[in-house]
Amino acid sequence: MTAGTPLRRTSHRPPIQARHYAAASGHYLATTAALRILARGGNAIDAGVAAGICLNVLLPDLTSFGGVAPIMVYHRATDELKVITGLGCWGRGASLEFYLEHERGEIPVGVRRSVVPGAPDAWLTALARYGRLSFAEVVQPAIELCEGGFPVYPSLHRNIAKEADVIAQWPSSAAIFLPGGKPPAVGSVLRQPELARTFRRMVDAERAAAGRRRVAGIEAARDFFYRGDIGKEIAAFISREGGFITEADLADFHVDVEDPIHTSYRGIDVFACGPWSQGPVIPQTLNILEGYDLAAMGHNSADYVHTVLAALDLAFADREAHYGDPKFVDVPLATLLSKEYAARQRARIDPRRAFTEMPPSGVPAGGTTPAAADARVPLQPDTSYVCVVDEEGNAFSATPSDGIGSTPIVPGLGLLCSGRGSQSWLIPGHPSALAPGKRPRLTPNPAMAFRDGRLLMPFGTPGADMQPQAMLQVFLNIVEFGMDPQEAIEQPRFGTFNYPESFWPHTYRPGAVMVEARVLAAVIEDLRERGHQIELWPEWTRVTGNVCAILVDHDQGTLTAGADARAEAYAAGW
Repeated sequence: MTAGTPLRRTSHRPPIQARHYAAASGHYLATTAALRILARGGNAIDAGVAAGICLNVLLPDLTSFGGVAPIMVYHRATDELKVITGLGCWGRGASLEFYLEHERGEIPVGVRRSVVPGAPDAWLTALARYGRLSFAEVVQPAIELCEGGFPVYPSLHRNIAKEADVIAQWPSSAAIFLPGGKPPAVGSVLRQPELARTFRRMVDAERAAAGRRRVAGIEAARDFFYRGDIGKEIAAFISREGGFITEADLADFHVDVEDPIHTSYRGIDVFACGPWSQGPVIPQTLNILEGYDLAAMGHNSADYVHTVLAALDLAFADREAHYGDPKFVDVPLATLLSKEYAARQRARIDPRRAFTEMPPSGVPAGGTTPAAADARVPLQPDTSYVCVVDEEGNAFSATPSDGIGSTPIVPGLGLLCSGRGSQSWLIPGHPSALAPGKRPRLTPNPAMAFRDGRLLMPFGTPGADMQPQAMLQVFLNIVEFGMDPQEAIEQPRFGTFNYPESFWPHTYRPGAVMVEARVLAAVIEDLRERGHQIELWPEWTRVTGNVCAILVDHDQGTLTAGADARAEAYAAGW
């Protein structure tokens, strides 16, 4: 057996195998909601939207209906694969200069990091274009969870307790999430009646337009949010609190529906989100790794881990140098995704020496090498994920985000106004520098893989800068090492932090690598000898992600779904 290869064993959970449909998400009740929608005749898009909105209710520490929700949809009947960006932009009154002059060069917690909510438009756009049910039908499970409540689970209690001081400064947030001034106890029932009323108001708008058919009703619900009373209430609150989102910013906003970016890896087509997110990191890294015999190295051997880390370091260096909103920044994407460029990048990897600081991009760019920053800045819990595949072959992959520890709940609405401005930079000339109307560079980045023109797997995860790293490792565990999705997801993970992190204040830790303690001690020692600055995570930690995936076997006519045992994610099917 190759050094570092784990003994093959069954995973802690069984892979979920089904013939008709499968769903996996960051919370078991959201997965159940997806199955309810599928059982009543909805397709994967209906089910994915229903589960995604349920995640907005069930994981308020990680997501919000007023946050972000990038989505990838495959519609089998039209053979259409699209990305719905689900990411809002800065208000037109925001400017980099304001933060330098009035916020001492900081992007503070609160409404001054708010951008236009992207999730509502994303959910409704997906539903209108590719679903078959009404908004009233798909939002019903979320309304039930808001009004009837759900039991508080340990990680929700833990995250609210961690953010309690921040939440307490906003009465609208504290009233919901700090009842009696304390985090809700594990097992207590959490209700969100204000959010339920928001959903019901949107349903009423849909029903008022129902005579103009399904899509017109959904569009009426969308317009009520962005151009109607809800939008007015959001804008009034943000303006009153000193933020930069106006009625005009909301009324003029629309998510983009665009083609995903793409690469091929050993005959598998991998599709990702564009450079307005960190999505290109995965195809860039795969292009570099395609030149190695990873299987021969052995799973999680020192050679394997070192090589994957080095390839990721090179891709993250390009992220830092070039990724940004392509409406504002000329991203050299054709070069970054080319096989020729990957070959040049591959030649920069020393098999015996780590990159002890972030390497320069292989495509020259302006800017300076960042200075190391305080590594003690804690990672903020954030984001979830959902994927669905139905019997017709439709697929849905989405990564909703924006929890309650960053911006306040809008009074009376039960939702926040996306705090994703925390992923902007205050460095003039940086590709992700703050600008009016510009989108921050987003961490959430759902993905899909195809083989021979047929759907192979939707996959994704929360986890900030660990997202593409966890997704990549699960993909390679399946493709290179023949694991089923559940086993692939449960394998120990590692991550590089040799770059400025995406969240403010963009901490940079030269040469830093984190490894789950289940990786063999001999492998860790070998990596240290190569120059990696290794720190150990616990044996299992959700900081490494909370991956879900559904693998399609067209020959057998089966679906195999997996969900991460590191948190509350669950898969189910029929």
